[in-house]
Amino acid sequence: MSFWDSLLKIVTATGNALAGVVEAVRTLFEGDPETRRKVAFSVAMIALSAKMAKADGIVSEAEVAAFRDIFQFPPDQAQNVARLYNLARQDVAGYEAYAEKMASLCSSCEHNCPILEDIVDGLFHIAKSDGAVHERELTFLLRVADIFGMDEAHFERIMARHVHGDGRDPYQVLGVSRKDDFSDIRKRYRVLVSENHPDMLVARGVPHEFHAIANDRMAALNAAYEAIEKERRAA
Repeated sequence: MSFWDSLLKIVTATGNALAGVVEAVRTLFEGDPETRRKVAFSVAMIALSAKMAKADGIVSEAEVAAFRDIFQFPPDQAQNVARLYNLARQDVAGYEAYAEKMASLCSSCEHNCPILEDIVDGLFHIAKSDGAVHERELTFLLRVADIFGMDEAHFERIMARHVHGDGRDPYQVLGVSRKDDFSDIRKRYRVLVSENHPDMLVARGVPHEFHAIANDRMAALNAAYEAIEKERRAA
């Protein structure tokens, strides 16, 4: 069964409650963990982005366009994706309960789970699409990250890639200190590049359709490293 057939199966199996989508992810693919991870990630991204798009009271065209940018689905699947997106947007259930259920789908159950970071990263991409991350959106993102078991420092590193009104801090983006030797910064950068290689995203269940998230992240990491390298050479 293809990824898109699986997503269609989820849409068909659920009614008008978002909770039904979560339960379907758990039960329909119990014997297929790889498909389960991909579908779970996709449903989480669709549903939480729809919830966040309402966080500032307005669902803008820019936010919808940003969602389409990070989720590159084929034209013949637009109706299924739209159904899930609208189901989440219209559902009266709070996003917190939904986020808690999605957090339990993390296969590793580890602190700062990489696949949950991918979701938060994608949400930031959508939030900033209209030119600014609004206060209510940031509150939303902070709460989701907390539910996902993400510590404050890790969240701030993600935020540094997206929110930088006074200029992006390359050290914060890489999670290093200005006091660190450049050799240590280089090692940290190489670890981050390795962890965020497209093959690693595939391994942890991020569908190919969402790899724009990784491209955006890699661009930020590369820019941060180049900025630090240039600064150190000039010193």
